[in-house]
Amino acid sequence: MYMNAIKTLSLPLLSALVLAGCGAQRQLPNYKSLTAITVPVDVTKKKALTETQLKRWNHFDIVKDTVPGMSVDRAYAELLKDRKSEKVIVGIVDSGVDIEHEDLKSVVWTNPKEIPGNGIDDDKNGYVDDIHGWNFLGDITKEHLEYERIIKDKTLVDEVTYQEAKKVYDKKIGDAQEDKNRYTQMLAEVNTADKAIQKQLGKEVYTADELKAIDSKDTLVQKSKMYMQRMFSFGMPIADLKTELQNQIKTNEELLNDDSMVKDYRKVLGDNPNDITDTNYGNNNVIGPDKKEALHGTHVAGIVAQVRNNNIGGDGIANNVEILTARAVPDGDEYDKDIALAIRYAVDNGAKVINGSFGKSFSPHKNWVFDAIKYAAEKDVLIVHAAGNDAKNIDYFDNFPNDSEDRKTEISDNLITVGALNFEYGKNVVARFSNIGKINVDVFAPGVKIYASTPENSYKFLQGTSMAAPNVAGVAALIRSYYPKLSASQVKHILMESGLAIDKNVVVGGNPKDIRPFNELSKTGKVVNAYNAILMANEMAKK
Repeated sequence: MYMNAIKTLSLPLLSALVLAGCGAQRQLPNYKSLTAITVPVDVTKKKALTETQLKRWNHFDIVKDTVPGMSVDRAYAELLKDRKSEKVIVGIVDSGVDIEHEDLKSVVWTNPKEIPGNGIDDDKNGYVDDIHGWNFLGDITKEHLEYERIIKDKTLVDEVTYQEAKKVYDKKIGDAQEDKNRYTQMLAEVNTADKAIQKQLGKEVYTADELKAIDSKDTLVQKSKMYMQRMFSFGMPIADLKTELQNQIKTNEELLNDDSMVKDYRKVLGDNPNDITDTNYGNNNVIGPDKKEALHGTHVAGIVAQVRNNNIGGDGIANNVEILTARAVPDGDEYDKDIALAIRYAVDNGAKVINGSFGKSFSPHKNWVFDAIKYAAEKDVLIVHAAGNDAKNIDYFDNFPNDSEDRKTEISDNLITVGALNFEYGKNVVARFSNIGKINVDVFAPGVKIYASTPENSYKFLQGTSMAAPNVAGVAALIRSYYPKLSASQVKHILMESGLAIDKNVVVGGNPKDIRPFNELSKTGKVVNAYNAILMANEMAKK
């Protein structure tokens, strides 16, 4: 799957990237005796990963651990040990972050220019008491999907886009009853099988390993075991899976009752979402009104920055960062205005890396977001964006935000788009849900069964390109922390060029009949690798 191990991965200095202003750095380590990581042609994992190993697989090394992780542990042990680094602020544009979490509270960014609780905009940035970031959603947790908003107000877009949105909406309504029935049946089957396994094991909560170890001749137990193994493959605890199924049933019921079209969730904010100059809205509660609703953002933040080696929960990728939260992603589709302002907020407050684990198929005010991305480029900020979870080729299907108005030409060179990787090395190494794109997906990174912080001092396995993006954002922050003179564009290309190339055919979209070369699924055909990235950054910094 990877390039032949006989050849060491070259570390080209990429003359186009060795830009003026790169700057010399003192006492850079001499890594000349080291070669970049490559992978044996035949990598065989003899034993399945234990749950403990799964909690850190994204940190593992393909050579030493035979797991397609990012060689993070190896980078720290062999390249970064006893080295000093600079603090890097990472912006998390997401659903909110539990900044009180035991494994995150020590890495939360605090605005040095703002006096807490005095009700005054001390730094005069338009946001009163923005101590740890800003909540652009106020008390909103749920929102419409963008095509629903377009159906309600066709003046937002041109006629062609309106008809596309209407087509999606009509299909969604048509599918709603079928989906409701399917999810209802699935939930009933999960409950029945789960109950049988609980009875067999004598416990309500069990692991995939415990399920696998069941040896029973009882027909019901055998069927239940097989069914629940399929459920575990979704990469989340069974309790969370049940909750998700219940949410899907509720969502489809709302669609059938047309409730979702009647509600105006935005009204409570009091702003005009179609006016980018109307910025006096939101509040400083970056967790959000309901801490449990901050699950996604808290998990994303944990992947990047949860404290390493403290024997609590999981380990973050980067070891010297602060998390700045811009809450802008609801349960539903985000508004372009919120995303554009959130990016600008993070940039203006010192973020050098911004993670965006969100996306949608329609973007009425995409130019606002394009302008924000360009603004970030001007301020030397790298944006890491999730490719999406629709198993589509986004060279042909819209996935916003992006960095190209025509899906071909980049508007700037500071955004990197990330697909998701599975922990199973082999033909199924690409996550079944991950979007692909030879032009519009840059790299892949671990995105299945990623263990990180969730609200109220909890930790969970989650999956999605939403998890792959912060893995890359963490490596980007690592580079910017140890090599602060390198530009956002240089860091982007280091991440892309230093990755591990896969040259085998893989299953795409979870469809065993759809087999393609991995190098056709992204621009680089590579997987981000922290060890190689540090080696390349070190050489580039010397120039």
